[in-house]
Order: sequence, then C-alpha cells, then structure tokens
Amino acid sequence: MDPKQRMTRARTAAPARHRPNDSQTVDLARDLKAELLAEYIQRVVEMAPPLTQEQRDKLAALLGGAVR
Repeated sequence: MDPKQRMTRARTAAPARHRPNDSQTVDLARDLKAELLAEYIQRVVEMAPPLTQEQRDKLAALLGGAVR
C-alpha cells in the first residue's frame, strides 16, 4: 500500500467507526477501494501480454458498469 493509500485509509477509519452511514464516510471508503483497485489493475496490466481491442473493450465495459 503506497503512502497515499495509507493516508486515505487513515482518513476513513475514524469516520467509519463513529459515523458508518454518513455520506462522507461512504465517499472515503469508495475512494480507498478505487485506489486499491487501480493499484491492482496496474500490476495485472504490467504482467499481462498486450490485449486485443476486443479484450480491452470487454474490460472497459466491466469497469464502466455496463450490463453483462
């Protein structure tokens, strides 16, 4: 976990403990999950062979929330 992610996790912890359903808490949790997901995707992309356009389109649709 990089320093930015640790900072986001720390900013999320106290509000999550005291106000778990608060909109700011939900936003912070979402931001942390997005940062962790981006890091994971970056690692996978760096290890994978180049994708075809069809494969990239399918993955983009998944990330965009398209109906499968």
